[in-house]
Amino acid sequence: MARVSLDTDTTRRLREGMAQGVLSFPLTSFHEDGTLDPDGFRDHVAAQLATAPGAVFPACGTGEFFSLDEDEYRQVVSIAVEESGGRVPVVAGVGYGWAQAARFARIAEEAGADALLVLPHYLVAAPQDGLVAQLEQLAARTRLPLIAYQRGQVSFTADSLKRIARIPHVIGLKDGHSDLDRLQRLTLAAPEGFLFFNGAATAEIQARAYATVGVPAYSSAVHAFAPEIANAFFAALRSGDQATVDKLLRDFYVPLVELRDRVPGYAVSLVKAAARLRGRPVGPVRAPLTDPSAGDLADLRTLLTAGLDLVGAAL
Repeated sequence: MARVSLDTDTTRRLREGMAQGVLSFPLTSFHEDGTLDPDGFRDHVAAQLATAPGAVFPACGTGEFFSLDEDEYRQVVSIAVEESGGRVPVVAGVGYGWAQAARFARIAEEAGADALLVLPHYLVAAPQDGLVAQLEQLAARTRLPLIAYQRGQVSFTADSLKRIARIPHVIGLKDGHSDLDRLQRLTLAAPEGFLFFNGAATAEIQARAYATVGVPAYSSAVHAFAPEIANAFFAALRSGDQATVDKLLRDFYVPLVELRDRVPGYAVSLVKAAARLRGRPVGPVRAPLTDPSAGDLADLRTLLTAGLDLVGAAL
């Protein structure tokens, strides 16, 4: 199969969106009994879209992809596509091994997604040849553009980056390792037009550092519950308002990371809890994640209230 041009409508729209706003990773809404809440998810996505994100990534890590069955996944992606109405690109998460990822890719394609984020495969460590082959196998089974996600057991070398950049449909890389030396080597090895974005947990903490190696775009978990803060930070960063960037980091983002690090899984659980504090109908997390303790929830409320006050908003 021939290499697909990086100058396509989808890549152009993503590139433009990544330059204009943060990337939104909406939460998947569940009822209290753990069943999917499609109406709640629709409301949440609509609220996210109203704050002008650069793109929407449903059913990814923050959206608890690994807790969704195929029917639920179809509903989540379909709702995101319907609500976006073509205003911004919709990039759906896929994962596990390539065979299962291809099943989700077909569903996302049928639902109208614009592209796919290939989440790290399940469990096993793999050599570079295997990581490349995983994307080759998936690319052969979908027409949708693919963005690879390196995190956990997935980490590409510069040579492997060159190889995956030649795979049909592979248009970019999301980085969650925050190894800037390695990332700089990857950006230098990539062809012109290849997309990169910062996918570190609480990406704002390292946004300035990523920008120095040519990766200014980033995903924002904070956008899922406090778009006022996320957008204020983005605007300050892009305008060079270092005083505001420092204040938001010092008084909100760093304390949020410290709270997040108290319990495994809080990278999602706290985000959902914060969204509930804002009145968003996202519901609880699914096991094996757990909702925050009463004490941590109280600390989250205090921090969120203070963070919103920094940007002139209220809980």
